[in-house]
Amino acid sequence: MPGGRLTQQERQQIALGLADGLAYAEIARRLERPTSTITREVMRNGGPTDYRADLAHRATERRAHRRRQAAPRGTQAPPQAHGRDAEAVREYEEMFTTLLMQQGLPRMMSRVLTCLYTTDAGSLTASELVRRLQVSPASVSKAVAFLESQGLIRRERDERRRERYIVDDDVWYQSMIAGARSSAQLSEAARQGVGVLGPGTPAAARLENIARFVDFVTESLIRAAEQAREVLHTKAGTPPAGGAGPGSGSDHG
Repeated sequence: MPGGRLTQQERQQIALGLADGLAYAEIARRLERPTSTITREVMRNGGPTDYRADLAHRATERRAHRRRQAAPRGTQAPPQAHGRDAEAVREYEEMFTTLLMQQGLPRMMSRVLTCLYTTDAGSLTASELVRRLQVSPASVSKAVAFLESQGLIRRERDERRRERYIVDDDVWYQSMIAGARSSAQLSEAARQGVGVLGPGTPAAARLENIARFVDFVTESLIRAAEQAREVLHTKAGTPPAGGAGPGSGSDHG
């Protein structure tokens, strides 16, 4: 199986595979690469719809150049906890950051959130974030203020009276509920349009169908989030109390 960085030719094959609608696993099989390598490559370079081989190759070269410039001569990257591969961790962080950006978060906010999620403690001080991300204290301050306003992180003081920024285990639940509330507003707006455009007209019928669809999805999402909330507080491999996970019902013959 080939190792090392992707070549420009391999990136061209990835672009062709995406254009043909191939799954990441199939592209990886054809290139004899791990699926995770293809996933990271695509997600940090525009995603499946905007991936361009030449742009991806130049972006990778620029990142490598910046890392060489930033690393002091004669020094090595600090050892990773639990024997992790430092390069694999860095690539994963880049991929996750890109994914958050595609969800609408600004780049610095995405980098801070990724840093917190991939830290075993789940919390860091401002100075630790500055050191890990190699950015200014002002950039970190602005990012954490935004993330806190969105309910994505919280802050508390540790025993040394330092402020620590924490990713709450419940944040995904709160995010889902906030999204459901936003969808409910869309449903209400669609129904207002029915009255304005006149019941029975084609436009009003279209808006009514939108409202019914959004109502159904929203209710299903809230119900699922409530049922699955305890998963966020359960150790991996431990079945949630009071029921089995998805697909584990007794109707499998």
